[in-house]
Amino acid sequence: MADLLRPLLVAPDAVLAAAEAELRIAAMEPAVRDGHVLSAVRDVVLEDENRARALGRCLARTGSSPAAVCVGLALLARLGEPADVPYLKTLGGLRDFESPAVYALDTIDRQAAALVWLGHHAKGPELRGLVAALVAEDRTAVRRGLAAVPRDPGIVRPETARRIVEAVRPAGILDAGEVELPSMRGELAARTGWLLFRATSLRDDRAEILYCSEAVRTYEAFVSCAGALKPTLDHYGLLLSAKFELHSGPSRLHDWGPGRREALLAELESVLNRPAWQGVLEPGAEPAEGGDRGERRRFEWARRNARRPLAGPMGPVGPADPVGRLLRIETVVRDPIDSDTVEVRILIDGRPLVAEVFGRGPAHSPEWLLDSGRLRATEEPREVQLAEAYCTEGCCGALHVTIRRDGDEVVWSDWRCPSPPASPLHVREIPELRFDGAAYDAEITRAENDHTWTWPARKAARLIAAGLRDRPDLLSRWGMELGWVGTDFRDPDITAVCLMYAGDDGHQRHCMWHIPEDGTPPEDRAADALCRLATVDPRTYGA
Repeated sequence: MADLLRPLLVAPDAVLAAAEAELRIAAMEPAVRDGHVLSAVRDVVLEDENRARALGRCLARTGSSPAAVCVGLALLARLGEPADVPYLKTLGGLRDFESPAVYALDTIDRQAAALVWLGHHAKGPELRGLVAALVAEDRTAVRRGLAAVPRDPGIVRPETARRIVEAVRPAGILDAGEVELPSMRGELAARTGWLLFRATSLRDDRAEILYCSEAVRTYEAFVSCAGALKPTLDHYGLLLSAKFELHSGPSRLHDWGPGRREALLAELESVLNRPAWQGVLEPGAEPAEGGDRGERRRFEWARRNARRPLAGPMGPVGPADPVGRLLRIETVVRDPIDSDTVEVRILIDGRPLVAEVFGRGPAHSPEWLLDSGRLRATEEPREVQLAEAYCTEGCCGALHVTIRRDGDEVVWSDWRCPSPPASPLHVREIPELRFDGAAYDAEITRAENDHTWTWPARKAARLIAAGLRDRPDLLSRWGMELGWVGTDFRDPDITAVCLMYAGDDGHQRHCMWHIPEDGTPPEDRAADALCRLATVDPRTYGA
């Protein structure tokens, strides 16, 4: 494809060049696939941008085959101007050209790109109504549509949330005084907070908030309206989630400018410390026993995390540190309405490492990185997988680093990592990182012993895993090995133990052992589980 296009990109007559490109594309064997065009054109060297732009416009507007039009769209993704937006929007309305047209619009007009994308992907009558209001440029209907965005993760996926924010631009609605009733302003602010929360979800192939052109303005508008929200558990969860996201999540990577992010964190802390908001988590305010288990789980999550102070962004390293790299390890649990995602956030000089250099999935769990001792530094170099793509490593890769001790320093080097998704916020080359050895050891020890984030079923799982590491004979006596131990994917109040063994036919089998929450201390449940493993073959447990 590159060799085919190169001479045509400098042709003086764009019309003739486009006709020749059509013939060459049609004659390609095997036929070029539309999905490969963007990557092929992205790497072509452009010697004359004006002529290449003219060729792109001719192919996009007059191309007679999908492949030719896609080549034009790919060129406009690199060279397009505002004058191209109407044509790109028209092509984007066609299913075959939606993806390359949105890709091109993203570089020119993010609001138009978001609207075209939503036109194809918005689900349900509420979102379809919002799209219709945006197309009609009816601000009153847009406000009503924003307030009606459903609180359904199945409908509002992370990219959907990001595109809604870019298309609606709720910061303009909240800041412009368009909303007179305080109750309506609070409702719009709550929906805005929900969209930000969804855009930061880790249950997708990338953190969509990193690609949100409106992220900074929207966070500032949302936090400025925090005082207009009613002190409820739902609103408390939104504010608490925003606080942890701005402190150590991917949103930290946006260009905030001096003091702006810190001011938002201070405002969130101030609101959550008001007596009315403190009352949301007071004893007696919890959902009734036997009521909605999800609400009770969310209440306990908020109570645990409200007591966790934000650490300084630089971590526990003294000012005389001669190395200059400052490390902080934080375990963060998302609001349970997002399926209890738990990750270890590795902050280097206050910035989230995995989000900045990998971007294809969150860091691994504390059980993988901390309980196992994988982050401890020894004289013997050890490669550690810090994160894996949301799909699998075999599909989209993983982030590996080699950790070793070098005299009084700890070194992270020899990185193995695929190129992160396209975003100006990602770092393409990862340098060797050096830490003061004593400060590094102290931080790893602190992180390994910080269990304030955990809940009873998860704590029982960690204790069982620790017991099996200390006593591998508990499983080997039954010809078994541990697959994993954690909490059930559908019910995080159930401890789940996956055990592996070879069947009579030689194929690997597994059995799942579920240990329900029964009100007893997790230490007792873990001890009982280990005792049972010592005396009873797990194959007889009935799972």
